[in-house]
Amino acid sequence: MKFLTIVISFFLLFNLSFVTHAQQIQQYELQDAFPNLSFGNPVDLQHASDGTNRLFVVSRSGIISVFENTPDVKSSKIFLDIRGKVIAGSELGLLGLAFHPDYEHNGYFYVNYTAPNPLRTIVARYSVSTNDPDSADKKSELIIFQVDQPYPNHNGGQLAFGPDGYLYIALGDGGSAGDPKNNGQNKSSFLGKILRLDVNCTSGNKNYCIPPDNPFADNTQGFKKEIYAYGLRNPWRFSFDPVTNWLWAGDVGQALWEEIDIVENGKNYGWKIMEGNHCYKASTCDSSGLTLPIWEYGHDDQGGCSITGGYVYRGKKLPGLLGEYLYGDYCSGRIWALRYDGVNPATNTLLLTGNISISSFGIDRDNEIYICDLNGKIYKLVSNIPTPTNTPTPPVTPTPIVTPSPAPTQSPIPSEKGKIFGYVVDTKGNPVESAKVKLKGEETKVKKETFSDAAGFFEFAELEEDAYKITAKKRGYKKGRETVTLEGGEEEEITVEMKKTVGV
Repeated sequence: MKFLTIVISFFLLFNLSFVTHAQQIQQYELQDAFPNLSFGNPVDLQHASDGTNRLFVVSRSGIISVFENTPDVKSSKIFLDIRGKVIAGSELGLLGLAFHPDYEHNGYFYVNYTAPNPLRTIVARYSVSTNDPDSADKKSELIIFQVDQPYPNHNGGQLAFGPDGYLYIALGDGGSAGDPKNNGQNKSSFLGKILRLDVNCTSGNKNYCIPPDNPFADNTQGFKKEIYAYGLRNPWRFSFDPVTNWLWAGDVGQALWEEIDIVENGKNYGWKIMEGNHCYKASTCDSSGLTLPIWEYGHDDQGGCSITGGYVYRGKKLPGLLGEYLYGDYCSGRIWALRYDGVNPATNTLLLTGNISISSFGIDRDNEIYICDLNGKIYKLVSNIPTPTNTPTPPVTPTPIVTPSPAPTQSPIPSEKGKIFGYVVDTKGNPVESAKVKLKGEETKVKKETFSDAAGFFEFAELEEDAYKITAKKRGYKKGRETVTLEGGEEEEITVEMKKTVGV
């Protein structure tokens, strides 16, 4: 997930689809679902499937809030507060929540968060308090799984229980840019994957078991047995359709293409050989054995830059969207509906463009759709058209089929302007706040400087093609240097590492 807007201009790719469905664009709008409530950087919304009509909102800082799902609710309660364990900011923080399928009886729920020293992703189980259903037992943490993160971005964050009862975990490729460690294709790494664990048992020193039909469950080659699918860059949000049981994932792109995948057991989704349907930084590439997305969209002059995966709509209030996959773009605020039956090519409809930063989607117990705005509000998708009295017949449940992957194509030439963005970290990978970062162009002689934020993040925008020198310095740290060549206006991402100066 990219929590900062990337401004690069590209031509509009799916104009034909937008024109075909133009009459539907004004049928839907966003409505403040809870006018009396706001949250700090909400990044997830879940319900517990426990017979209650409550919603749980995850704030990136490390708080989970709970409240009754009524429009006039006056306040929320803190369900869990683990801010002392979490490092938050930019793409770091408390990122995901999943309730055990038998939560009503066992009280177990699972969270995904990033922790410091060393920087790592933790998936932990907590229990609800025995005395208060609106409060968790903060001392009940059981760490299920953890993995070190080499950089502060591309952490993934989604958790969800599948129809098989197993826990699915999304992990990005580890960060920086361009997957420098090739984690997406490395089956001996957890990163760049969707993992699948059986959390109802233990095995050896692990607080989980390996499902026997995981693709590498019995391998002797050193591949991670927890892997369900691989070749992913940053599958920030995924969800299961309760009708088809398909796993839908929005995989955040590098610089040019955002993609939607139907994720299946053992498949390779191409990163970093491919970005979407296109060869990544190569004129040709071999796509044999890869599963390409069912849909992609490009970065364009309307600001599209970071897909936020959503849900297949199975509610009752928006019958015109029944069976369609609703998703959005964090940077542009656009929300689309994608229809795909596994047989025919997918068709896409632009529903609306909102003035919000779409961090996540969520559903309530009735499968009605909600949208989290990183700025603090929760919205509902509502229709401007009166609901017809007759409910349309649900579409026939599609069946996945094997389709040949299209031949890869080279990504289009980017626009003239680009940007450099990245992180200042110490030798342990921890972010360095308020480091002065200087930039100088080799040919353009442009000079700029900025400071890194709490997550170590910095950026320089509106840059011409050039070779740039990046330097970073903070009191107590030695100066870090990195030279980056910005080619053809592409964005580049770097990490400036700084070592602590002894005695300062």
